[in-house]
Amino acid sequence: MTLTLIGHEDRYAVEQLQMSLFDHSSEGSAVSALHRSKHWLTAVTTIIKDGQTVTARRRLKADQETVRLRRQLLQQCYYQAAIQLLPALPAWGALAGVRPTKISTRHFLEGGTPESADKLLKDIYYVTPERRALAIDCSLSTANAVAQMNDADISLYVGIPFCPTRCAYCSFVSRSIGKRTELLDPYLAALAREIRITGELMAKSGKTVRTIYIGGGTPTTLSTPQMAKLLDTIRDAFDLSRCMEFTVEGGRPDTLDAEKLLAIRQHGADRMSINPQTMIDPVLKACGRPHTATDVQKAYRWAVDAGFDAINMDLIAGLPQDDFDGFRHSLDTVAALMPANITVHTLALKKGADLFEKRAHLPSAQEVTRMVDYANETLRSLGYKPYYLYRQKYMSGSFENVGWSKDGKDCLYNIYMMEELHSIVSLGGGGMNKVNLPDGHLQRFHNPKFPEQYIEMIDTVLEDKKALFELL
Repeated sequence: MTLTLIGHEDRYAVEQLQMSLFDHSSEGSAVSALHRSKHWLTAVTTIIKDGQTVTARRRLKADQETVRLRRQLLQQCYYQAAIQLLPALPAWGALAGVRPTKISTRHFLEGGTPESADKLLKDIYYVTPERRALAIDCSLSTANAVAQMNDADISLYVGIPFCPTRCAYCSFVSRSIGKRTELLDPYLAALAREIRITGELMAKSGKTVRTIYIGGGTPTTLSTPQMAKLLDTIRDAFDLSRCMEFTVEGGRPDTLDAEKLLAIRQHGADRMSINPQTMIDPVLKACGRPHTATDVQKAYRWAVDAGFDAINMDLIAGLPQDDFDGFRHSLDTVAALMPANITVHTLALKKGADLFEKRAHLPSAQEVTRMVDYANETLRSLGYKPYYLYRQKYMSGSFENVGWSKDGKDCLYNIYMMEELHSIVSLGGGGMNKVNLPDGHLQRFHNPKFPEQYIEMIDTVLEDKKALFELL
């Protein structure tokens, strides 16, 4: 769907809402216009789609204009036009972007209450009651995470951009190495250099590590000795006296065994992710995941035996070949294990993924709605609470990804990273550094995406790290 602006340049605000309300393949056109008079700003939205033309208008007193209120006006107007074409009211109303909790979090940090936050999300952004409850609970967890920070804190992300094979829904930058491991040793050597230099820069800066997250790819693609050496390198390079959690993304059960999980725990990590995505074997096969539901349960038991008491498990609503009964079985089976965290994703059709071009046998939006609603109701009834969430473009049903946790088991890294509460220093290929500047703005620095580039450009990466620390 095309979007034309008249009288304003707030494309991002309107375009993000358009992408969240209409399917990426939707045809049609929309015009977002802003007219100014002495006393009023008047927004007018016209959308033409499927032979229908709809219009909405809203206005704001001219002397009340701020950037935030102007963009809010444009989004409200677009929303009021769009709902005339939609089969049902969208769950997140007029909220767009990856962080729908941004509004309620800011409200709490400015002294608001759950009741006033609920009214704000209802009256201004038209969010449904269920999504308002999600946002408010997650924002309360964010406020708690803020209370545990100090000004010197940062978090570390360490990227291992390798996987044994690529899953059909995945668009992350990673190398599917299969049995070819020749890149691993030179990659790990370059990464060790970056870790040591960053540790020296950290010590000089006075910054302290609050959380560490090793992600990917699939970090446990590494062998047991490689993983143990990496963990030791991190612990030797950084002062971890203030580090509250150290997470390794295990991800694929087919990369885990009892020996590797024990080594990860003994070498310093205290949180683990074991991500089935589904507990239905035909659905796993359709997604290109070469493990079974039984393998997931084995890996979980090994992790418990290794001493992990904070284990996350991921599920995805909307996978190919899945249906409501299959998703319900997956959620019930995972919940019966009682992991500390369960993250429920909604399938996003990403352009870099095989599913984007070969989509078939996907559940309907109505079916995905049932899956997501069942997850929310069931996990709340079992004593889990939502603690962080985010959205992505082109998600089934325009829903969200939600992390659920038992009391006291929030993954703080997820909150600090998603809510951009403090700087995230990323190490390794594909990592994105987020630096919170003193003036409140965020500056991003990207490491080279692919392992080969990272290895070749490691000297440049190290120079960039020095420049980054001058800003911290």
